[in-house]
Amino acid sequence: MRATLPGVSAGAHPDRCRRAEPQPGCLARELLLRPGQRDGSRRGQVKKVEAILNEGKLEAVRTLLNRVGGSGMTVTEVRGYGHQKGTTERYRGQEHKRVLLTKVKVEMVVEDGRVNALVEELVRATRTGRIGDGKIFVTPVDEAVRIRTLERGKEAI
Repeated sequence: MRATLPGVSAGAHPDRCRRAEPQPGCLARELLLRPGQRDGSRRGQVKKVEAILNEGKLEAVRTLLNRVGGSGMTVTEVRGYGHQKGTTERYRGQEHKRVLLTKVKVEMVVEDGRVNALVEELVRATRTGRIGDGKIFVTPVDEAVRIRTLERGKEAI
């Protein structure tokens, strides 16, 4: 007796997937289908919000994400430069030019309807009006899949 995955037909067989075009009943084909292709419904779209910010603003972002209703975030320490063009620091009496400044990159995937509120709150929480406040990028996410349960779309985030 073979175990089946949720949303995958019991007759799915790996041998049927070896052809160039996956056949009906192919486990790989059924897992790769987008939600709209599988059941004809269109689930809510999701977007990825990336913010590159000063390190000191991270706690404010975490707090506002809880308030806006986000489910999580990924934080990465990054280095780069933009309009700031680096800084000059003094160490033991000598000047040193730091071209690449340390920032944090915060990535959040949220439902399409919550993006505007999240971006407005991010700007409100992190803006100082000085060069180096950071940038926010919003991009569409074609597909989101929770690996454990195979949930897709906004149910996966």
